[in-house]
Amino acid sequence: MAAQNNAPLPDGLDIAGYRIVKKIASGGFSIVYLAYDEDGNAVAIKEYLPSSLALRQPGELVPLISPENLPVFRIGLKCFFEEGRALARITHPNVVSVVNFFRANETVYMVMAYESGRSLQDHIIRRRDKGEKPLVSERFIRKMFSQVMNGLREVHTNKLLHLDLKPANIYLRVDGTPILLDFGAARQTLRTDLPKLYPMYTPGFAPPELYAKSGSLGPWTDVYSIGASIFACMVGAPPQPADQRQKNDRMETHYQKLQGVYSPELIEVVRWSLMIDPLKRPQSVFALQKALRQEIAVPQQLGTVTKVTRKLREMFRLKGSAAANDNTTTTIHEDTR
Repeated sequence: MAAQNNAPLPDGLDIAGYRIVKKIASGGFSIVYLAYDEDGNAVAIKEYLPSSLALRQPGELVPLISPENLPVFRIGLKCFFEEGRALARITHPNVVSVVNFFRANETVYMVMAYESGRSLQDHIIRRRDKGEKPLVSERFIRKMFSQVMNGLREVHTNKLLHLDLKPANIYLRVDGTPILLDFGAARQTLRTDLPKLYPMYTPGFAPPELYAKSGSLGPWTDVYSIGASIFACMVGAPPQPADQRQKNDRMETHYQKLQGVYSPELIEVVRWSLMIDPLKRPQSVFALQKALRQEIAVPQQLGTVTKVTRKLREMFRLKGSAAANDNTTTTIHEDTR
């Protein structure tokens, strides 16, 4: 989706007991603000405002929505609200904490705990710009992603998927511990008769099943994105996009170049996670986490799918679904949020 072209809420605005300080991020789906609550605590407020459906001029609070876009806007609003409600049920140190959500200005706002730090994407770019070798240490990768997967396991336990894992959505606190941000699991892909909101994914970090309208999504979908994010830490760029890999897979060349920089076991973990065939990937975050922690070689090929695998796939089967996210083209790049 295109970048946000709407005017943000004005600095200093009081809304539902919160005072807006400034805009801190935006995408085609929403705008995020730094704000303070009535007790002076800093929070991040995420405003549902899809740029393809609504237009807000400078000085205005309520966006202008054409009658033809209103039904689609309301569907997206409902999905956004459901996302906030689902995340509010999860309490985990590695998952963003949703503390409130409210309606105002004919849209919905999600209030999250605000913490100082920077995204993993910023961390990678800073080290890349300094010419660090290796780009990100293997010790950091193993420790940090083990914590990321602790949070992701909690998400999956609640029968949710993230569906947009990438370095830009992994936030590092000042002490280095990660937080998962910007979930897309609760946002629905709209049918072709509602063309204004499109299935969204981030090339390089999205598995092939997110490109297919009838792709079967589950924990294995997030596993691919974890592998892609680890790869980005090692290389400083996303993997080859999955749709291109299906035609001409060049990933093996990249794996060969990593030999001698990272351990064979870590490279195998990434290769295993980035298998094009979902059945050949780890079928659960726990399986991937175990391989990453134990520093053991993982199987190149998987045999017959077990009963547990079939049960997991059935549990998380989301027919006709695909990921939705604010930024469809967010990758490791020079200009970051």
